[in-house]
Amino acid sequence: MHHFKYKNGELYAEEIPLSELADKFGTPLYVYSRKTIERHFRTYLDAFRYIEHIVCFAVKSNPNPSILRLLAKMGAGADIVSGGELYLALKAGIPPEKIVYTGVGKTEEEIRFALKSGILMFNIESEEELREIDNIAKKMGKKARIGLRVNPEVDAKTHPYISTGLKKYKFGIPIENALELYIYAKKLKNVEITGIHSHIGSQITATEPFIQSLSNIIRLTDNLRRIGITIKYLDLGGGLGIKYKDEEPPLPSELSMELKNILMGQDVKIILEPGRSIIGNAGILLGKVLYTKKAHKTFIITDTGMNDLIRPTLYQAYHQILPVKRSKLSKTIFGDLVGPICESGDYIAKERVLPAMKRGDYFVVMSAGAYGFSMSSNYNARPRVAEVLVDGKKVSLIRKRETYADLTRNCRI
Repeated sequence: MHHFKYKNGELYAEEIPLSELADKFGTPLYVYSRKTIERHFRTYLDAFRYIEHIVCFAVKSNPNPSILRLLAKMGAGADIVSGGELYLALKAGIPPEKIVYTGVGKTEEEIRFALKSGILMFNIESEEELREIDNIAKKMGKKARIGLRVNPEVDAKTHPYISTGLKKYKFGIPIENALELYIYAKKLKNVEITGIHSHIGSQITATEPFIQSLSNIIRLTDNLRRIGITIKYLDLGGGLGIKYKDEEPPLPSELSMELKNILMGQDVKIILEPGRSIIGNAGILLGKVLYTKKAHKTFIITDTGMNDLIRPTLYQAYHQILPVKRSKLSKTIFGDLVGPICESGDYIAKERVLPAMKRGDYFVVMSAGAYGFSMSSNYNARPRVAEVLVDGKKVSLIRKRETYADLTRNCRI
């Protein structure tokens, strides 16, 4: 559920007409609903209240500091994959003891930053990384808390670019090698074995892959306990999907009920890493029609493209397109909604039934809160767009629109 609804024929963000936001802040524009973010976060707190847990928001899904700050005030931790994300999480007020660090390519500088900050846990992706963290911790006089990111060989049945739980992908340590590597880690003097991490992918729309993955991980936990290695944190990862079109993903409460029996009797604190399921449907991309063109099919040419939202191009992802004025729903055309970028792959919707819009009409790309701005770029030398957060009748500019001057700000000639 979200707070983007039609009222008197016009699409609103909570209590503010989207046309008003477009007129005030310009387009393209990312718009987020505070009430939706808060409600989605609380569903996780409620769903997993039966067991000790930390909800670590996946910063990669939306790294805006104001959104991170909002979640921090609600008690969120952070799932990070870079030194930059660690910096943003700390600046937003997320306690370091609620931050877990995943990612296959942690640099020495990033490891040092995380050790100095006192994060909860590194999720180790390879044996060489484990040795590197041990060496750096030794030089710093620190002890690094670690868990292995275990690849449970589970097919998440999602897009191959966002599936991570099979051995053919770059992520994690094969589960058949994990026990041996934990034994090796136990011998290292500068690491402390703290947990196990498993993340099988993103936009998962069934509970079965989660159940299969957790069952495999629990067996490993039991084997570790038998040889004297105690696991304090069981990091279940994230990946719960949202409704973009006709998907019916499980709610956090449904997922928790499925996992409850498997977790019974496990003396661990669980870590959850949701991103998309909190922020995805809490944000939209607001755009404007520049031109229409009829060739072998109709093209609606807009001011927003793959530089602002790359998901359709990269993943062939579906996003619902709605006109800001509801009267536009009565007439439709078949064609493409495309952007201004000089690429044939620059589209938001391809060969779809679309609202029959004309030059100057505003429209929204729904479910754009996750992996929208965070994956945007300056391709074609286009300044990145503004972001606003709506709270009832109040709106806050949480990222200014870039200017042409920003394109050369860090350049030296």
